[in-house]
Amino acid sequence: MVYLFSATLFFSATLLFLVEPMVGKMILPLLGGTPAVWNTCLVFYQAVLLLGYAYAHFSTQWLGLRRQSLLHLGLMALPLLVLPLRISDTAVASLPSADNPIPWLLALLATTVGLPLLAVCTTAPLLQKWFSQTRHRRAHDAYFLYAVSNAGSMAGLFGYLVLVEPNLRLWTQSRWWSAGYALLLALTTSCAWVLWRSPVEESGISNLKSELPDECDSRPVTGGRRARWVLLAFVPSSLMLGVTTYLTTDVAPFPLFWVLPLALYLATFILVFARRPLYAPPWMGRVLCLPALVLTVSFIIEATHPPAVFVVLHLLMFTAAALICHSELAKDRPVSRYLTEFYLWMSVGGVLGGMFNALLAPLVFKQVLEYPLVILLACALAPRVGEQRGFNRWDLVWPAGLGLVTLALIYTIQAAGAEPGHLSTLAIFAMPALLTYRFVLRPIRFSLCLAAILVASAAYVGAHGRVLLVERNFFGVVRVTKDVNGRFHQLVHGGTLHGRQRLDPAHAGEPLAFYHRTGPAGDAFRLFDSVAGSLPPRVGLIGLGVGALATYAKPGQAWDFYEIDPAVERIACDPRLFTFMSNCAAAQLRVVLGDARLKLKNAPDGHYGMLVLDAFSSDSIPIHLLTREALRMYCAKLADGGLLAFHISNRRLDLKPIVASLAADAGLAGCDREDFNIRAEDRRDGKEVSEWIVLSRRAELVRQLEHDPQWQPLPTTNGVLWTDDFSNLLMALRWR
Repeated sequence: MVYLFSATLFFSATLLFLVEPMVGKMILPLLGGTPAVWNTCLVFYQAVLLLGYAYAHFSTQWLGLRRQSLLHLGLMALPLLVLPLRISDTAVASLPSADNPIPWLLALLATTVGLPLLAVCTTAPLLQKWFSQTRHRRAHDAYFLYAVSNAGSMAGLFGYLVLVEPNLRLWTQSRWWSAGYALLLALTTSCAWVLWRSPVEESGISNLKSELPDECDSRPVTGGRRARWVLLAFVPSSLMLGVTTYLTTDVAPFPLFWVLPLALYLATFILVFARRPLYAPPWMGRVLCLPALVLTVSFIIEATHPPAVFVVLHLLMFTAAALICHSELAKDRPVSRYLTEFYLWMSVGGVLGGMFNALLAPLVFKQVLEYPLVILLACALAPRVGEQRGFNRWDLVWPAGLGLVTLALIYTIQAAGAEPGHLSTLAIFAMPALLTYRFVLRPIRFSLCLAAILVASAAYVGAHGRVLLVERNFFGVVRVTKDVNGRFHQLVHGGTLHGRQRLDPAHAGEPLAFYHRTGPAGDAFRLFDSVAGSLPPRVGLIGLGVGALATYAKPGQAWDFYEIDPAVERIACDPRLFTFMSNCAAAQLRVVLGDARLKLKNAPDGHYGMLVLDAFSSDSIPIHLLTREALRMYCAKLADGGLLAFHISNRRLDLKPIVASLAADAGLAGCDREDFNIRAEDRRDGKEVSEWIVLSRRAELVRQLEHDPQWQPLPTTNGVLWTDDFSNLLMALRWR
């Protein structure tokens, strides 16, 4: 019996973690891989999970298990009417071109995956409730099945990345998932049959059995206890999103880093709800607080190197916090009579954590403050070691004094003219940090001291210079800074530089960073200028940045920039920050807001003489801009013999084989330049390493670049093509 229930729970959780990324990949070519899209999907999934847990709780309360099991089998049969999952042509045609697509996306998710997702989400609490009413010797404490469910979630997570995505196209994935759902329905029916054949009456022995002494907490379920469940579920959920966002934008822009926090999140559930649970030991509070202290200071000074060290610290802090909170949840689980209610309140906490990070924080905070704030909350929840007195006035006096000391150190050292560096940072934050760690055994005081340091740091000027402007929206946080030497204005998204400009008016018109005239970008535009008479005088650019490429425009040309982030458009067009756009020599200059693949469709075929792909999300190019379908559209919008330039500079992905495969498939000639060896004087002058690829149907144009030994023909490749139906980031990772 226990094997049947375990297998069903494991399989349902696996299906759940297979369908979420699968549907996300279906939507990707329609709206792009922007945070707004993924945040909306995340909130939708969590809302459906909450709805499923609410259904499991209230239906069992109102109908009783035997009648409810019949209802549930009927509910699980309904998704068979909409399987296999797919996005209809009607839904695609209804996509709004100008309005906010969020309502459309929610409606699409509800009609496409809503019903199957709801049916699968209900399995975990319901089958545990069913099992608790059988005569099995473990029925009085069915929570160990929750560990089995989370193990299935982890299997689905890694199975999709390692087995499904690299080997199956989306339509094949959808059909196999439909077959798996039919198998889940059969397994669930078998579990219901076991329940029906159980001689235990719901109002008799089973209720008595749930009151027998066991590992569960038999205290009354009060409002305060429910609020504690919500809080303990909220913190790990919020931290999981916070650590993922911070790592992938500020520390190590790495496209698959979201897997690690999610896997650790699931692993802590498995450990604490197992038959032989592994709870967080009392000293786990130290494991949490020490990296939390280091990370709070690193957040203030924007320290991210060496990346490997900070990745370990972030994941260690998150694992400790999740293990502490989930251990407290597991130890406080009620008797089986309240099982579905317990999971319902846990789900409420998880949803609130997701909504706080995905929806509320971008509206309330200019920077990613939600992450350090929830770190402070996690530290406050750390277990006390030994007998400690309750909250007292010193828990307020010490933080207030420490904050004033930190503020005084900041003003004193910066007034002395010390530039940001290791010594000045040590002089400011070493003493406050050491004093804070004295209170590691007093979680509330420790957290308030950290908060005081964080508040005082508002006066600190970091290594990136003085921040002139910060804008945050669904597409992330962009900052304009003035470097510490006062020579440049810089645009930074997450932890990645997106452009800079000299403040010296005599040299303000020179493109810097990845667009330097001595780099591959300069070569590409010189090639275009040499054949401009035979091509339309129109240039399309996907990605705006600071508008540095506009310095290559010539009088009489028309330039169109396709930019998805309105904050970037406002910054690039503000002459107080950057003047590339305001001083552009092109007769016509236009910025088109929206996802490039959607907006470029509106351009006439053969419209452009040159197209440039320079779109980044932190340090990653959106995948849907590097597929066979995307390249076909680029070629359609190019005039015959036009030039197509790809900026593929990236710290974590080797995109050259991907573009080479696309070019070979489309019959395009191409060459590549890796501009990695930069002289020290050029680097001081604002130049950055970069890599560009130039493609064209006219092979003789490409051969002009190949006369320069710095340009090399694209490698011949038999690599797998990326399409809207298939892509795999693992094949593009730099493993060195």
